[in-house]
Amino acid sequence: MPENSYRTIEKLLTGTDLEELRQGLDLVKRKLSGVNPQEAKPLFEMVSTIFYIDLLDRPDLVSIVDEAISLVAGFGKWVIPALVERLVAGDLKAQMAAAHALGRIGAEAIEPLVAEYQASDDPARRSFILYALGKVKSPKVVHAAHLALDAAQSSDRELRDTAMRAVGKFAESIPPQDLSEQLRRGFIEELKNGFADPNPGIRAKAIRSLGKLAQHGHLSDEEREKLRATCLLIAGRDQNFEWDHAYIVRKEAEEALKYL
Repeated sequence: MPENSYRTIEKLLTGTDLEELRQGLDLVKRKLSGVNPQEAKPLFEMVSTIFYIDLLDRPDLVSIVDEAISLVAGFGKWVIPALVERLVAGDLKAQMAAAHALGRIGAEAIEPLVAEYQASDDPARRSFILYALGKVKSPKVVHAAHLALDAAQSSDRELRDTAMRAVGKFAESIPPQDLSEQLRRGFIEELKNGFADPNPGIRAKAIRSLGKLAQHGHLSDEEREKLRATCLLIAGRDQNFEWDHAYIVRKEAEEALKYL
């Protein structure tokens, strides 16, 4: 690619003007088909600067960030290590965008993410890796499902929170016949343990994920009935009138009841 093309794209993508950003992304799309991975790496660096846009300040750029995420996901398998690096880089906005991109890459991202999780003992890093795995919409994510059980037992609140959420995401992607009985029972046990967590966000996610297990055929009739009774109790709809004091927890219980 001519050097002036790189400079033009870089100039367009380092600003925050909507039309210039769109023009820059269009130029990258047109150039990608004619370059090899080595030549595409600078393009990735340019496009990934969009990941750092603060959408709270610039909600008008939501579609641009989403377009950049999809564009990066289409770069090819070579971009996975670079996205994993962004995933643990420390900027929350870039981490979230990298997680979404890895999720859109799909099954090819699972093994590198599992390896990165196992190589790290940092709860924050593990949390973002697990979050990214939850974005992968592939039955093959079953190969990462055991990580959620590990994370659910962590002493770190954020990692437990992510684990509770990840179980529900995995339940959406893994067919019931592909989930081993050991993993299935492990999910149920850890999610039920989450009911006793002092953090209402974790309790809410535990109920939501159990609802996902029910919705996607991972619970037996007996387990569904027990969960229904628990949700009625949490929502304050049984004869005991002993409900969870956190509205978000009661709300998730009501939502889960739709599938029970």
